[in-house]
Amino acid sequence: MGEARHLDFERLYAKTAPPPRDRTVVKRGKYDFAIAYPDPHSLPLDDLVESLREALDEEGANLAVYPHLQGYPPLRQYVAEKLARERAINVSPDDIILGDGSSQPIYMALEALLDVGDVVLTEDYFYQGTLVTMRRFRADVRGIPCDADGMLPDALDSAIVRAQQQGKRPKLIYTIPTYHNPQGWTMPFERRKAIVRVAQKHGVPILEDDCYVDLRYDGDVPPSLWSLDGAGHVMYVSSFSKTIAPGMRIGYIAAPTAVVDRLRAVKSGSGVNQFTALAVHRYALKHLDKHIPEINDVQRARRDAMLAALGENFGSQATWSRPMGGLFIWLKMAEGTDLVKLRDIALKDEVGYIPGPMFAPDGVTGKNYARLCFGYNTPEEIHEGIARLADVFAREGALQG
Repeated sequence: MGEARHLDFERLYAKTAPPPRDRTVVKRGKYDFAIAYPDPHSLPLDDLVESLREALDEEGANLAVYPHLQGYPPLRQYVAEKLARERAINVSPDDIILGDGSSQPIYMALEALLDVGDVVLTEDYFYQGTLVTMRRFRADVRGIPCDADGMLPDALDSAIVRAQQQGKRPKLIYTIPTYHNPQGWTMPFERRKAIVRVAQKHGVPILEDDCYVDLRYDGDVPPSLWSLDGAGHVMYVSSFSKTIAPGMRIGYIAAPTAVVDRLRAVKSGSGVNQFTALAVHRYALKHLDKHIPEINDVQRARRDAMLAALGENFGSQATWSRPMGGLFIWLKMAEGTDLVKLRDIALKDEVGYIPGPMFAPDGVTGKNYARLCFGYNTPEEIHEGIARLADVFAREGALQG
């Protein structure tokens, strides 16, 4: 038997398959302002272990059975009650699907809705994880200008009309209205109503990403877009990642019944990890309402530390958002500053951040912007890290000494 020829997979990949993903391990700085990690010391490990032990004593034998496609029913019941109580979203547990964090539910919604070239309308800078998924489905992603209150309704309306005039169908409005990632603002009540009115006027659905809503440090949380609609235009995504632990990977989507049936069809595999769902459910029932204010006290101090450090080190030579919650501050340097170029230089000084183009639909705009996350480092480390960042920028001519 002759020697087998090496198989060339390049001619076999699906036309819609994404390009290869880089294997490079991204370096983390000691002062890690790049990724939205929570405080590792506030993870409720003992209570999670206790909750899991209780759940396994009661239901452990059921791990021999594949989980429900939509996820552990008691946890969906808990989510339905939480949504009704806190976000005025009244849905049945059957209209909720649990997923791996919020990313899988978002992926499911985009897979169910998008054909190649469909227009998606979103903020001019928004969460890069969702942007990557939109690119995966080859959507025509169009950023809508924002001010300190979020997406501009008139600009959204004009963008929808323009797409229609081009013969393109706007399929979706994606927004993070509460403690925006990366821009840090929170969309107020009147702006939310205006955005919903635009969606209703044109018959375009909204995917409301509310993953950070529980991380409230100041003021009241405006109502959900879902609660302002009443006509089935809104799908709602959230997660336990920021309130319990990102590594547990439990999130969820709520949607109109007919949409849920479509999402069930595109969901990969069976339900979410039942082992994790059991722990999250028992923990949430007994501990989550007490835990959230505790972690918010921790994160509020870190937000305040970063705001103070920026004021001390950057002064009037930059501007930045002042978030009422969440984990993100949006830094703006002078026009012409290239924070993409300076990122690797800053990492040599152990400071990490993500530059603006990573959040831009065109992947280019926003070189003078950066997202700074304040959740991981202590207040003392935040002061040290921001001072180091200012030193790097000053050495490279982006900041006057």
